[in-house]
Amino acid sequence: MSHKRIPKRRAAIAAGGVVALGAAAVLLPNANASQDGGSSGDTAAAPRTLKAADASDLASQLAGLLGDAFAGSYYDADEQQLVVNVVPGDNNQVIVQAKKAGADVREVDNSMSELRTGARTLKSEATIPGTSWAIDPRTNKILVTADSTVTGADWDRLESTVEGLGAGMATIKKSAGTFKTFVSGGDAVFGGGARCSLGFNVTAGDGAPAFLTAGHCGVADDRWSDAQGGQPIATVDQAVFPGEGDFALVRYDDPATEAPSEVNLGDQTVQISQAAEATVGQQVFRMGSTTGLADGQVLGLDATVNYPEGTVTGLIQTDVCAEPGDSGGSLFTQDGLAIGLTSGGSGDCTVGGETFFQPVTTALEAVGATLGGDGDGAGDGQAGGAGSGAGDQAGGEGAGGEAAGGGDAVGGGDGQVGDGAGAGAGEAGDGADGDGTGAGGGHGSGLTG
Repeated sequence: MSHKRIPKRRAAIAAGGVVALGAAAVLLPNANASQDGGSSGDTAAAPRTLKAADASDLASQLAGLLGDAFAGSYYDADEQQLVVNVVPGDNNQVIVQAKKAGADVREVDNSMSELRTGARTLKSEATIPGTSWAIDPRTNKILVTADSTVTGADWDRLESTVEGLGAGMATIKKSAGTFKTFVSGGDAVFGGGARCSLGFNVTAGDGAPAFLTAGHCGVADDRWSDAQGGQPIATVDQAVFPGEGDFALVRYDDPATEAPSEVNLGDQTVQISQAAEATVGQQVFRMGSTTGLADGQVLGLDATVNYPEGTVTGLIQTDVCAEPGDSGGSLFTQDGLAIGLTSGGSGDCTVGGETFFQPVTTALEAVGATLGGDGDGAGDGQAGGAGSGAGDQAGGEGAGGEAAGGGDAVGGGDGQVGDGAGAGAGEAGDGADGDGTGAGGGHGSGLTG
């Protein structure tokens, strides 16, 4: 787990991971790049060119300005513009103001109130394991997804509930995979039989160094080690799962632990400056201990997911892939904003699928912690990257010698290389395990000791 006290450890992108390599090609050359903030010569009513983070700030401001007329917003990455949905009404002046603020204003049929009412109906009438729903501002509808386990009477009930919301209110689709949390017993164990990923290093309310990870990891065990079979180095302080989120605050046992604010990608790092709200359409990157680096887009906000263990609300829905062991890993932007913690989803990094994330902002507020420039002490309360954190946790996975979801390795070789069964995922443990026999098919994370 230690993206902190052993700086020599680095998380390299898996040699066999096509998704990881593709994400790195986009991210690394632009890790510190900024986008055009718009020309001062633009006319007042013309949509402004914005970075995704600036678009998120503007969206929050316009939501308050527009009031009941506001019907959601999203980021058009191609045009680098914020698109704001409004419901036509008597007060056209607020729409004029939204345009003057730089948004591309679009008239739609469904108000946020109507969409939220629809989501409450789904909760009361169709809370079925293997289902999820989130508001999609690009379609101005509720996006309802059912995994492969939702069949027969359950599917009929879900479909009937969606139809009952009325025409144009929701869409429903089937997912080929199964919704699950991305933690797996027996995989490179470093916390009570479960392997997860560090999300972001933070500063607890009393100034002590800590980190955020998934809540379902926090309830799996209360002590965590940075090496398979190693001594615990951190203790769970708070954990929420299931319920209103999926997050945990884990305190480092050593109060002198250094907790740098960065996501480690191997030979380069992305500095994390602060937490930020997600924006639909925003490009994001995920780092995790199984599959390394992957990227994609935010698809929906305030998502509800009905896992087998229970219902979790308030999540971010994306098309970023993830696999068991990636749970808790960091979701961030190329310009260093902490966005989320990996919760769960369906599919994998071969076929794709949906993945849900706990918003970092709400997790920080709930546990009373800070990161980046918001905090003091322990690396200024800055966030550490799941990539290196996870890598360090498992001399970790390398220590386990596993490819994604592969077999367990045992033994005590000193810095030996795990053999990922052709997965291009050999991982060097730091005084940890030797020869793993995983057959995960090319998505091990190549963590170097």
